[in-house]
Amino acid sequence: MPNKALVVGVSGITGSNLAEKLLAEEWTVYGLARNPQAELNGMIPIAADLLSKDSLNIALSELSFTHVFITSWMRQETEAENIRVNSLMVRNLLNAVSPKKTVQHVALVTGLKHYLGPFEAYAKAGTWPLTPVREEHPRLAIENFYYAQEDEVYAAAERDGFSWSVHRPHTVIGKAVGNMMNMGTTLAVYASICKETGRPFQFPGSAAQWNGLSDVTDARILAKQLIWAATTAAARNQAFNIANGDVFRWNWLWQELADWFGIEARGFDGSLHPLEGQLSTDELLWADIAAKYNLKEAKLDRLASAWHTDLDLSRPIEVMTDMAKSRKLGFTAYQNTRESFFDLFTKLREEKLIP
Repeated sequence: MPNKALVVGVSGITGSNLAEKLLAEEWTVYGLARNPQAELNGMIPIAADLLSKDSLNIALSELSFTHVFITSWMRQETEAENIRVNSLMVRNLLNAVSPKKTVQHVALVTGLKHYLGPFEAYAKAGTWPLTPVREEHPRLAIENFYYAQEDEVYAAAERDGFSWSVHRPHTVIGKAVGNMMNMGTTLAVYASICKETGRPFQFPGSAAQWNGLSDVTDARILAKQLIWAATTAAARNQAFNIANGDVFRWNWLWQELADWFGIEARGFDGSLHPLEGQLSTDELLWADIAAKYNLKEAKLDRLASAWHTDLDLSRPIEVMTDMAKSRKLGFTAYQNTRESFFDLFTKLREEKLIP
């Protein structure tokens, strides 16, 4: 059977970049979301609600897939609700594709909260891992919806006989509109506001993040690893970290980001300056900027996810990702982090999402 991929969460950063890469490699690609984007030529959109068995059964009953890539989640008020909702989404999906018995591989995208803890206890004392984080670290003794999602995949794999892979990116850098976790675009919007208003480009985070080593994950390299694991026998039934392959410190990258926009950079000054607070009153300002420059998106919260950027940049420890496991098995892709940001900024400007 030819490779037929179902990309779940195709409208997000990870899903959209994965679908684009799969199409370039001549896969048949179905993209599932509540409102799937139609921008990708060749992708077959599927509109469905992962929380509704009926919606999924109606949408998928006549279709079959060889590979399923799960890149979607829904944020809830508590971790208990995150667990209930996000495990249900995975369970409903895998139950819906089960009857055809054509699925060969399921890939699940989670992240470094596997090691750092969920939002309610994120990177707090008692949950700090030894860094760089490694796949063999045991699960934390705390509730985490990533663990619940994994367990749903493991159970369905045991039932239906497919192989699986779990992918744990650091902060994903790539283009998406309406995404819940989008540091790259958030910083681009913040920098654009600073340029328009003359504000300084103030680093919002902690001393540990400003001075410590870090890394990020370009959505394009994540897509490459997802496809590699789905098509490489040695990678079956394993979890993999995924990052660009280089490291940086915000205390020099911040200046380079500011230089790209031609604005004044200010570094860590002894205090946190959360972006949620800095951008909280800028909705009307962004609407004016969008009108002035004829931008495609006038709603600030469709582009900027300040809460998530604050979460990452305020961590009290440095965080890096060990890539030895997938490297040893043959995944050798590399992505320069400067270019991750600059390529994104260029794309956002070309597509009239920032001025």
